[in-house]
Amino acid sequence: MTDNGTAGRAAEQRPESGPAGVGDGSPHSTTEPAPAVAAARRSLATGETQEAAASFAALLVEAERLGLDEQRAAATLGLGECALDAGDLPVARAHFEEAERLLADAPPARRAPAVRGQAIVHLLTGELRYSCYLVENAIEQINASGQRDPGALLLLHTASIGPYMDMGAHARAAQAGELALALAPKVSDPELIAGMHRQVARTLIAAGRTAEADASLAKASEIYQRLGIRTEMAHCHWMRGYVRAQDGDLPGAESELRTARSMLASKRAALYTAQVEVELADVLRRQGKGAEAEELLLRLLGELHPERGSVHAGGAHRLLGLIRAESGDVDAAEEHYVTALALLERAGAAGDLADICRLLGDLLRRAGRTEAALDAYRTGLGHRAAPGSTTLGPAPVHPRSMLGAVGGPAD
Repeated sequence: MTDNGTAGRAAEQRPESGPAGVGDGSPHSTTEPAPAVAAARRSLATGETQEAAASFAALLVEAERLGLDEQRAAATLGLGECALDAGDLPVARAHFEEAERLLADAPPARRAPAVRGQAIVHLLTGELRYSCYLVENAIEQINASGQRDPGALLLLHTASIGPYMDMGAHARAAQAGELALALAPKVSDPELIAGMHRQVARTLIAAGRTAEADASLAKASEIYQRLGIRTEMAHCHWMRGYVRAQDGDLPGAESELRTARSMLASKRAALYTAQVEVELADVLRRQGKGAEAEELLLRLLGELHPERGSVHAGGAHRLLGLIRAESGDVDAAEEHYVTALALLERAGAAGDLADICRLLGDLLRRAGRTEAALDAYRTGLGHRAAPGSTTLGPAPVHPRSMLGAVGGPAD
């Protein structure tokens, strides 16, 4: 588990069905495809991604034949969700963008699931700030429209929690969680409520309120169990594994993460499975099972890269660096840390970035490379400061990249 809570990322990585009437066909159409869309969504929820994709594709063909843009948008949104579950991020992004385009003339609330889908893709590719921008802009449009659909707003506020947390903006994440909770009594869709509870748990963990986070996850799990949504149950096990790991219950964390991995792997959710395995490797290493963790991580390196799970890819290199450092292989540890730094710097994951700079600085300091160590520490501190974040003096200078600073020979 990377230190900034990347398990929580999965909580927002799969779009919910959206507020009533959004993404399930127009309730006013004389050729209403809602039952077929609902059936396709059901297949997706139970993990039958390929079957769901085939159904959505057939619905899209029919909607195009009839010239029904809202139904085309519903089918296209479903195809985006299928691609997201399968880990095909470029295809998912294209579908979500097309769904939003098809709904360009609809009220902003109806575009919320499509915008959220795009935000999730940008989150997974490490574009955290743009992910936040998309969600914030959509919220502003809904508020300005005068049609403040509570379901759409809850969906979007929930979606903003993950990228805020990853950027280290914990106060903004907590505020988003509070706004979502305030909207919950006005929302009747249980799946939206469950997704909110799962995400709010992440803000509670960051605040050290572990028991409350557990209770929030229990609420989400109960709803998913009642609805029979197996895929989302896997994400609850994933988040519960993170809670256990943060609380020091490593055997409990390992059990939860193995359960999540098994459930996701059985449904061919390749990207999510790989992300869970990175966090499982962290728990294994912390229990002294370094060899098993290293074997798992080396296998994963080909599945995670800057365009596909960049923060988890950085986490994998961070863990490999720790394992190499513990075995005394300083050169290999440095190489992994520098690779992790590049991935996390690109993503803007502030907490993880500060941590990897600390680890790299400590490694270099122990090796007697004091100037390079100071460069690493300065890089980490520089990313924690930004224009507008300091009380006195000029705006902080952007940190010099470490990529050229520590890759050369020892001082």
